[in-house]
Amino acid sequence: MKNKNSKIAMLLILALSFMSYTTLKDKTVKVEDSSIIWKGYKVGGEHTGTINLKSGMLSFDGATLTGGTFTIDMTSINTTDLQGEYKGKLDGHLKSDDFFGVEEFPTATLKITSVTGNDGNYNVKADITIKGKTEAISFPMIVKGNSATANLKIDRTKHNITYKSPSLLETIKDKAIYDDFDLNVTLKF
Repeated sequence: MKNKNSKIAMLLILALSFMSYTTLKDKTVKVEDSSIIWKGYKVGGEHTGTINLKSGMLSFDGATLTGGTFTIDMTSINTTDLQGEYKGKLDGHLKSDDFFGVEEFPTATLKITSVTGNDGNYNVKADITIKGKTEAISFPMIVKGNSATANLKIDRTKHNITYKSPSLLETIKDKAIYDDFDLNVTLKF
């Protein structure tokens, strides 16, 4: 009886050890808080603002980043460098079909397709979908503790956002809005 109980106890210990190893090895964490700051450029200036993350998660193998998926709430576009009437006009224009068409496309998505690097310094490849158009992008990401930061450069013309694009209309160069915009992202999980 004693021998049988010790065998059962040993099997139980092995099973628990295996389960805890599996739990530590692969994990997915939900993004609890985020900050996404956008910056768009035009001839003679720039505008900045925020946009909200609707949902997000990161996947890890142990402490090594392996993937992630994110949904961005495009209806939350908010200009932070203007106030009053001009802020309202720019927010409305960015939400219109000239830019992000948030009535038809209320969300954008980003899915990490591959990750290289280690010790918290990664090179990430991802597919970003804005206005129903997907583009493959790459960017650096730093993961430290329970937070991650990344700086992305997005070419809006890859998503059929061509309003006053200097690459398409030579005649409006002095009123052009540059094709690339930046997203500076901080994630807490």
